[in-house]
Amino acid sequence: MTERSAFLRYFPLAILAAGLVGGTAFGSAEGAAEPGVHTYAATLAWIAVLLLFAKLASLVERIGQPAVLGELVIGVVLGNFALLGFPLFESAEGDPLLRFLAELGVIILLFQIGLESNIQKMARVGIPAFLVAIVGVVLPFALGTVIVGPLLLPGLDTNAYLFLGAALTATSVGITARVFKDLGKLQTPEAQIVLGAAVIDDVIGLVILAVVSAIASAGSVSGLTIALITGKATAFLVGAIAAGRFLAPRLGRVFSLIHTGVGMKFTLAISFGLLLAAAAQKIGLAPIVGAFAAGLILDPIHFRHFKDLHIVEDVREALRDADPSVRQRIQHAIEPHAERHVEYLIEPLGHFLVPLFFVMTGMSVNLATLFDPSIILVALGITVVAFIGKIAAGLAAGKVRKSLVGWGMVPRGEVGLIFANIGRGLGVVDDQLFSVIIIVVILSTLLTPPILSYQLKRP
Repeated sequence: MTERSAFLRYFPLAILAAGLVGGTAFGSAEGAAEPGVHTYAATLAWIAVLLLFAKLASLVERIGQPAVLGELVIGVVLGNFALLGFPLFESAEGDPLLRFLAELGVIILLFQIGLESNIQKMARVGIPAFLVAIVGVVLPFALGTVIVGPLLLPGLDTNAYLFLGAALTATSVGITARVFKDLGKLQTPEAQIVLGAAVIDDVIGLVILAVVSAIASAGSVSGLTIALITGKATAFLVGAIAAGRFLAPRLGRVFSLIHTGVGMKFTLAISFGLLLAAAAQKIGLAPIVGAFAAGLILDPIHFRHFKDLHIVEDVREALRDADPSVRQRIQHAIEPHAERHVEYLIEPLGHFLVPLFFVMTGMSVNLATLFDPSIILVALGITVVAFIGKIAAGLAAGKVRKSLVGWGMVPRGEVGLIFANIGRGLGVVDDQLFSVIIIVVILSTLLTPPILSYQLKRP
């Protein structure tokens, strides 16, 4: 039996089995619970079922699409089963524990993005990346907030337009990096500019998110309020990074005196991220701002007293008399692992929580709002503007292939979803606008990789 025929034969059975297991477990748990008593059996079953569906949806990677796209789409499908007369997944969508885990997932995601970013590398990219990032944020935000939002979606609150503009500023560095890496173009000037600009874009976007979230909560859009919120967000990021760089190596040293194993290292890293996320929310910013800052702060050097960073030196010592080619090959195999050990430790937690966020986000999409052709036309119009805003940013890239840089900035991916989800939680983004933003994210995520691949393969 070929791989393709096996897939066609067993994939529908896998989906049916996951749905039946979830439905049976949920029904049994609800039936066993006493009136007014919460049962965790249903929540545990839903976690398992949603994770299974998320992994089934990762089959989109076989056609060159990022897993986030599949997780989002499967969430949309599951969340709209009620339209077919099967409201099986409505209880999962309303489960408060699942909601909490999904929110924790997005905090872990931004912590991971921060870990994979590097302040020094961002600085080395130079002025072109900074200019591309500025244009790639300011132009989409202005187009969404001032022009296309009021024009295509008249009558909404000003805060809704602010969140639309904020969602359009996002760039998914993961999607773009994956395309460059797969084609062996990660070290080209265009790739370095795009990746550097995308990271700077994320930082500026998070500040904008903090500003518009606070404005939505306070109900004010005065210039003084915006200046104060911007100052607070900027001060938090700068202060957290400065204080963290002072404290992190000292905390690492202190805790390594207790134990130098991976358990202690994991605990120290994740606690640092969660505490900064809590501090950000305490002063009125989004928790993801603090999580991102924590990831930016932590470097391998902060954990130099832990065992894993001695691996390279121990191997070098053991292989001192070995054949040079063998020694070099082994060192090249283990050095990246030692340098990225924190990221590797956090990855399993991300595999558990992050898909829940995207599936739950997809389940929040109400397809009934898309039955109106005018909504689809609005979404397509905003998608065109979203593409134009980022492609135009490539014009600031200097003496490189500007179109390649511009297309590299187009994917919205997970960051755009985060913005939309926070706006929905604040009651600013309604079902109509939320669905529009989801369509923009899906189209930019789906269309950009093949276009970018074509651009890269051109002579």
